[in-house]
Amino acid sequence: MRCPLTLRKFSNLPKRKIKILGLLLASAPLALVSAEELIPTAPGMSWRYNMIQEVGKGLRVPDLKTDADGKIRRSVLYRIAGIENVDGEELFKFEMHRAGVVTNTDLLSVGKQGIICVARINLDGGLIKLDPPQTMIAAPLRPGVNWNFNGQVGEMKVRQHYDVTGEQDVEVPAGEFHASRIHGEQTSPSRMTIDRWFVAGTGIVKDVTTMRSANGDLLERISLELVERPKVVDRPEVKSDGGPKQISVSLSKERFGKAATTFSSDTPQIYARWKGHRLRNGAKVRVDWIAENIGEDAPKDYGADEASTIAEGPTSGGGFVLSRPDDGWVPGDYRAEFYVDDVLVDTVKLKIVK
Repeated sequence: MRCPLTLRKFSNLPKRKIKILGLLLASAPLALVSAEELIPTAPGMSWRYNMIQEVGKGLRVPDLKTDADGKIRRSVLYRIAGIENVDGEELFKFEMHRAGVVTNTDLLSVGKQGIICVARINLDGGLIKLDPPQTMIAAPLRPGVNWNFNGQVGEMKVRQHYDVTGEQDVEVPAGEFHASRIHGEQTSPSRMTIDRWFVAGTGIVKDVTTMRSANGDLLERISLELVERPKVVDRPEVKSDGGPKQISVSLSKERFGKAATTFSSDTPQIYARWKGHRLRNGAKVRVDWIAENIGEDAPKDYGADEASTIAEGPTSGGGFVLSRPDDGWVPGDYRAEFYVDDVLVDTVKLKIVK
């Protein structure tokens, strides 16, 4: 079950050649929420889903492996791993397992008021509280019910609205269900929609989260479909070194263009893009633009410029844009070094040609 993450608009870094384009935050969707008697809460209770991730051109990175139709398919497991005490309150500890990694942990209360997300535990073990705690599903759940969340998730200000729009038949790998249909709209810090199908006694059977850019282009769509009815299972093995890279990086001539490593000297801008996979909230992401070898008159490995920004979530993303000097790029060999919290995590080499 995912507490909310968000999208943030692009912004500029003044008085620098490298201007911050901004941050894009994406997350896996929320799941498994209902009133007290509507969701099984035995220790080890688990929900297995097929996850389908569709990445739009705004978030394309070179190391994402897609299938023939351009989608990424994974199996994920949500599991109740026990109880966690936060400020004297006993909360259910929901873990999301994917490919041998616990990608997120959400701390939830389940009661007469519904399902409430109180806090999250990030990949580095840090506790992130929601202020106020967010109602994931208000009880009772019936057509016409609606609720809002206007609050803070760590350092992020979030504004969301949810409506129970009616009831609908839905078919997923686990079978056919008659479900309550829930539609959510996020308006701040940027736009995101959440469509969810909930079944009493089972939980979420289908969930689709869609994120788009300001002009309507798809950034990312993540779908979950229930594979089998919830049941108690043992905790999957977690790899000690199984976590993904902290960030993926690429360079391009365009903001949402194809990755490239060779650029002409008259290229107006070079975009240095990054996409987080396991960043801590508040991590500092920096790019250093290094001229390795641009002729006898310039020192080797000369630091030409740098820029940095702050990641607001584990899957934040964004980019830095390097503007062409007035007299054009000097042909030669360059590299872009990407740092997280001042630790070098990836390097992309490039060449400027006439």
